[in-house]
Amino acid sequence: MSKNILPVSKVELRESGWSQPDIILISGDAYVDHPSFAVAMIGRWLESNGYKVGIIAQPDWQDPASFTILGKPRLFFGITSGNMDSMINKYTAQKKLRSEDAYSPDGAIDMRPDRATLVYSQILHSIYKDVPIVLGGIEASMRRLPHYDYWSDKLRNSILFDSRAQFLVYGMGERAVLEIAESLEQNPKVLRDDIAGTCVITGKAAEDGIVLPEYHNKYNKKEFAQMSDIYEKNYRSREIFQKFAGRWLKLNPPAKALSTSELDTLYALPFTRKPHPIYKNQKITAWEQIHNSVTTHRGCFGGCNFCGIGYHQGKSIQSRSAASVLKELQEIAAEDDFHGTISDLGGASANMYGMYCRENISATCKRTSCLFPDICKNLSTDSKALQNLLKRAARIPEIKHLFVASGIRFDLALKDKSYIKQIAESHTGGLLKLAPEHKSDAVLNLMQKPGFEMYQEFLKEFTRYSREAGKNQAIVPYMIIGHPGATLADTIELALYLKRENVKLRQVQEYIPLPMTASARMYYTSEDLQGNSIHVAKGRELRLMKALVQWYIPQNRKLVIEALNNAGRRDLIKFFVN
Repeated sequence: MSKNILPVSKVELRESGWSQPDIILISGDAYVDHPSFAVAMIGRWLESNGYKVGIIAQPDWQDPASFTILGKPRLFFGITSGNMDSMINKYTAQKKLRSEDAYSPDGAIDMRPDRATLVYSQILHSIYKDVPIVLGGIEASMRRLPHYDYWSDKLRNSILFDSRAQFLVYGMGERAVLEIAESLEQNPKVLRDDIAGTCVITGKAAEDGIVLPEYHNKYNKKEFAQMSDIYEKNYRSREIFQKFAGRWLKLNPPAKALSTSELDTLYALPFTRKPHPIYKNQKITAWEQIHNSVTTHRGCFGGCNFCGIGYHQGKSIQSRSAASVLKELQEIAAEDDFHGTISDLGGASANMYGMYCRENISATCKRTSCLFPDICKNLSTDSKALQNLLKRAARIPEIKHLFVASGIRFDLALKDKSYIKQIAESHTGGLLKLAPEHKSDAVLNLMQKPGFEMYQEFLKEFTRYSREAGKNQAIVPYMIIGHPGATLADTIELALYLKRENVKLRQVQEYIPLPMTASARMYYTSEDLQGNSIHVAKGRELRLMKALVQWYIPQNRKLVIEALNNAGRRDLIKFFVN
């Protein structure tokens, strides 16, 4: 195993000394051999375990021949839409095409189809009917169940039924995909249905399995909510079955998370950390943003209802050792094009590094969040390991600036204010991005986010520590408009705060229901998780909400007035429009 990039053509196969790859991975992203790109991670992992892996990046779905450029794999095809859900990658909340695809060369927006995982699988099945297909990545993972699909505004079946694939790997797939490879190596004629972290289609349900309401074409909202409840309560520890058209979807419990030593081994694999040479001088924005960043851990125990990280990476935190992280930083610092700045050191929530459940039950615990409605007494919230890591990393001679740009969970940070002090003094480049998401506690409760007063307390502490360090720094808040349950009145409450504090949001996230999340369920059913009716903003109301929180934009003036009229708050027109 070397730092040779994984082959993408028959010429490179021959240069590798291979006549046939064991496994071919298909990706909707450009091929970047960096540990932040999932297809590179899985490819290198399989390679390290003795398998010959080829990659077909962004095949032309209108030309089936582009799926045959590496020939037929000996064991299976693995498919991912890429690092993002292909529909979210391609479309805005208003269902309009985005102006750039950050994962494609030069930002091209026509390099992947809608529902890429599904399209790639169907094409491969038509060409190679006898080769098993394994789905993976965030798009497949979050569509493993029947789910609400925002773009068609209807329920869709598990992607496994529609794709004609044999396996669906959900979550961080190293263990499951390796076990599939080893199983097919031993007996290619037997497709195992018991591999943790996978979903398969089978002929019957086990007698001791959990059974979801049968899926059918007229599945109603009550059945959907019931299905979601049963799955949420049992998926971490039980086999789950769901019948559809005489066959059964089997959802195995999650794969065991990688240990610290296994994560260290994974991140020590010989990534070139660069795009494949085929892209020459083309710009791949996603790589440029992260190529000098380092991932310290996986997982998130925050349990935000609108987010899929907990369902995909898991609720338990898996941390790399300090030695592993420092080694990667030193390798980056030794590169010819390194100019002294590490853009980010973190994970889904940067300050969860090294934290764990004292009872060691996080993998099976029924709580969807370790932080909401309050911080679990079993959660270790000690940030000393992270603070020490940051200090040691900053002492690497070639590193002049080391920033923490991934999310910080501010309620967690308030448990140890010395961490806030350290971030303010040493790891903020003038602006720190945080995600309070909203001002209204009613909306924040539906999101499973901490109350706004915690954000304000963090802001106060961060500002104080910045001032004491002689730094003029500020926080850039990220806000969501249109989350299920949010009304115009709630949005006015948020806008009033922003106007009074003179916070001018340049970016506002319009809520998009991510398949399988609790918030998507609320959006579809117009009910909270207890079955109470809630308001769901759609259409023009969303436009009015966005205008309210960006009141300072001249073009929004008429929309702000319309929003205030609709909400019966004409008394605020002069406050917002002057």
